[in-house]
Amino acid sequence: MQALRGVSVRVAAGDYVAVVGPSGSGKSTLMHLLGALDRPSTGTLRVGGRDVAGMGQDELARARNETIGFVFQAFQLLPRTTAVDNVAMPLVYRGVRRGERRRRAEAALHAVGMGHRLGHTPNQLSGGEQQRVAIARALVGDPQVILADEPTGNLDSRRGAEVMELLEGLNAERGVALVVVTHDLELARRARRQLRMRDGLAELTTAEPAP
Repeated sequence: MQALRGVSVRVAAGDYVAVVGPSGSGKSTLMHLLGALDRPSTGTLRVGGRDVAGMGQDELARARNETIGFVFQAFQLLPRTTAVDNVAMPLVYRGVRRGERRRRAEAALHAVGMGHRLGHTPNQLSGGEQQRVAIARALVGDPQVILADEPTGNLDSRRGAEVMELLEGLNAERGVALVVVTHDLELARRARRQLRMRDGLAELTTAEPAP
């Protein structure tokens, strides 16, 4: 059985798309493809306008690193590493020098309201603060798109709202495209478009305004 069937979607600069659907509908598979973590068995996937079919593993990893920022439900922070070093990690793989990595990581943390927590490790931070660090890590490489997989799933409603306001601010102010995978239909209504998934099929619609 195919995980996705005939899905065609384009995420442009400044876009804001929510991907919704029941478990097993293909949301995670689509997110892995959009993030160039998987290659399609058929069809075409372009990252930054380039077809991934012609890229080797190192070239694909570099394109992913330079184009896409990831925000995960479980934060995915290194537990014994400070906030500033967690945020700087994507720049290590770009070969950015240590001093410049530090400067850019600090700037990203200040941008998400975490400038006062530079030296703290994840276990010294609340869930909302850890998610802010994860957003700073996604932001530090100046990505064209941020892919957020259930970014509020481990947060209470107040912290979740703060995280979404932060992501939406980056989308509005910096023009970073935002793709959010969520089970929360109220959260999905905040997006400008919804990609509704079911049984590997997708329908792209204009989001219904929140009541």
